[in-house]
Amino acid sequence: MNKNKLIVSDAVEFEPEFVAGLKKMFEEQIQFNRVLGLQITSLRPERVTGRIDMKPDLIGHFAYQRLHGGVISAGLDAMAGLAVMAAIGARHMDEAPLPRLHRFAKLGTIDLRIDYLRQAIGSHFELSAQVMRLGSRVASVRMEFRGADGELLSTGSAAYIVS
Repeated sequence: MNKNKLIVSDAVEFEPEFVAGLKKMFEEQIQFNRVLGLQITSLRPERVTGRIDMKPDLIGHFAYQRLHGGVISAGLDAMAGLAVMAAIGARHMDEAPLPRLHRFAKLGTIDLRIDYLRQAIGSHFELSAQVMRLGSRVASVRMEFRGADGELLSTGSAAYIVS
């Protein structure tokens, strides 16, 4: 798959303006995501995926060229936040794209758990997040962090304030 191609679900078709706005906000305007090199690869109301390419700035153990654990937790937290944004965007499809993009102002992490299962060594990594429940005040999300070969390296769960 082309790493720059963005997939949007057939079930709910986000408008190009909404997708472009969310992608710009996530990949360009959140500076820390730029430092990580985090790119959106799929954007659906129920699940989002992304990618981080390995680079020297992200190494946590120089002898093994292993990805820093903070990159994993920050990447999974960011992807979970994006999943909540997509779910909120899908919930309010009756609104124009721009007002929906402003609904994320109060979004914030209130709980985050990461389980590191294996060392993260490789050329790139795939991240995914799935909203388990989107309530009126809190959203619950599960995340996965995989190697280039698809092997599960870390998992996570999180809760986000949405109102």
